[in-house]
Formats: sequence, structure tokens, C-alpha cells
Amino acid sequence: MRYLGKQEIEDIAVGAALLGTGGGGDPYIGKLMTLQAIEEYGPIQLLTVDEVPQDALVVSSGMMGAPTVMIEKAPSGHEARKAFQMLEGFLGQKVFATYPIEAGGLNSMLPLALAAQMGLPVVDVDGMGRAFPELQMATFYLDGIAATPMAIADEKGNVNLIDTIDSLWAERIARSATIQMGGSVMFAIYPMKGRQLKESGIHNILKLEEDLGRTIRLAKEQNTEPIREILAITNGFELFRGKVIDINRKTETGFARGTASMEGLEEYKGETLKLRFQNEHLIAMTEERLLCVTPDLIAVLDAETGVPITTEGLRYGARAVVIGIPCHPKWRTAKGIETCGPGYFGYDVEYLPVEELAKKGVAER
Repeated sequence: MRYLGKQEIEDIAVGAALLGTGGGGDPYIGKLMTLQAIEEYGPIQLLTVDEVPQDALVVSSGMMGAPTVMIEKAPSGHEARKAFQMLEGFLGQKVFATYPIEAGGLNSMLPLALAAQMGLPVVDVDGMGRAFPELQMATFYLDGIAATPMAIADEKGNVNLIDTIDSLWAERIARSATIQMGGSVMFAIYPMKGRQLKESGIHNILKLEEDLGRTIRLAKEQNTEPIREILAITNGFELFRGKVIDINRKTETGFARGTASMEGLEEYKGETLKLRFQNEHLIAMTEERLLCVTPDLIAVLDAETGVPITTEGLRYGARAVVIGIPCHPKWRTAKGIETCGPGYFGYDVEYLPVEELAKKGVAER
């Protein structure tokens, strides 16, 4: 057990945005909410999964909707607490601790802000090891743990309790409600016992985010290039270097969907990279080569600072490095690929691990 202060929050926000693969919400908004909560309520207690009692009730907190909406529709700061209170009332039991459902700029921060407000500890675990756009895309779903009962709340004070027959229906119903509630809501989801979280969750995700954020911060302070060290920490691969030459982005069906094109620079000169995203980057390819595809992670980093660029933050002319990171082994199972592989999103490509694609790409080039 340890306590998180302001510097740890700053680092976690940056690292979470990187693992968020372009999605998971605006890291700046999430960071501000958490820093304000620490200012008001004090440091946040962080537990390892081994410190959670076997029968304790743990519930994930976060945001669902389109990240682009958050630019104009800022949260009030009370939605997550109201969702938790609604769920506690339905379950008739107090929540022992919260945890992030995914790694993402906002969705790694919201559980921390909520924990400070409610005096709860946060568990260093999540259900994705990255960010995914849909609620059932969690290791908990792979292991048969239900997403519901869940509660969602908006900034206007509306709170809905949802209980469904399975997690796919939870995604459909909650997404429809989210659209009606303005395109983004905060949730309390995946209530479970401590023993289930230990068995099914991805451990030490906040520590990894903090390590990545610290690496990027120190590189900026020391005027060094951080990307090589980022690749070492994540076992990742450099996929492309270039300049953004086109961005097509729209908000529909509760997601930020679109494509971005990059013109190759340096050793990639003469190639054009296309990124496709649904909140998160899902596929990266040139005219000739597939570079990386979901469920492996695709992150876009500023070429000079290594700071991650979200899908809503992509701008024409930005010079960036695109990296690929191997996903957690659970996503490489048959059920994992069925749940969030390229076929689920309508891409007519076969999933190949990023390390295999990287070797193949080197050989071809």
C-alpha cells in the first residue's frame, strides 16, 4: 500500500494516455479532476491486488461515450459518486475499493478522483491493459464475470440503473442511454469480489502508467529522446515516423470514429500510413503492409517529446511516431480475438501479433 500525490498523478495521466491507444478520454480533464480531488480530500491510497480481501466488494468506475464530446461537455465531478451510491443502494453493500476498467487518460484518472471523494482505496489493476471502445471488451467478460448491475450518471443529475442478461446487452443498452444523455456518462460497473479481481484483472497497470509518464517527464527535463526507453518498458516496436496529412473524424453511435493519414519521414519517406480508430486506434497499415492491428496496442507519440496524442488531439501537420505494443496474453486467446480482434470491427485482415508483423516488415523493407 502507498499513497498517490500530485506528481504521481501527473505521471500516471501521461502513461495512461499512451496505453489508452488514442482513447480512454482526455488525459488533461482527468488529471485536473484528480488533482482537485486530492487538493480537497487528500492523497489517494493505492492497493495491490494482494491487499484486497477475498470477499470484499470492488467496483470499477470510469466514463463511456465519445472522447470528442468531452471537449465541450465537461463533467461536473459528481457523476461517478452518484453512480456508485445508486449501485451500493441496489446491492445493499458498501464498496470496499474501486479500480479502473481500462488504461486511458480519463479512465485511469476517474477512479482516483472518485476514491478521494469517497474515501476509498484504488486497486492497481484494470480489465484491459489498454483502452477498448466497448464495455464487454474486458478480461472480466472473457472469464464470465458480468458487467451488471451497473449505474450510469450524467452531469445534469440523471442516474440510471441497468441490469442485463449479459455484458453484450449491457453495452447496447448503456450505449443507447449514453447517446440520449449527451454522448458521455460516468459509470459504476463490473461489481465483483476481491478474489475475482485477483484472478481476472491485469495487475500493476497504474504502476506501468506511472513508469511511462515518469520516463517521458524526465526525458523532457533532461532534453533527451524518450521513445527508445518507452519501447523498452512496453516491449514495443516503432512502426512509422511521419507527418499527419489528413484527419477525418466524426462522432456517431456514441463513438469517435475516423481515419488519419501520415506521410512518411526519414527512413519511411515515400510511404503513407493510414490509422483507423473507434475511440481507440484499431489498425495501422501502409499501402503495402499491415503494421499493427487490435487487440495489440497502437499509440501515436509526439516525435520530439514522446507525449501521447489522442485521437481527438490529432492535428494536420503534427510530426509523430507510431508504435505498436503487444497486448496482454488473454487477448490472444480465441475468445479474446473474437471479442476485440479485427473481425469484430469489420476489418478483413487476419490478426497477427505485432512482433511477427514487425519482423516481417523489416524483412520486406
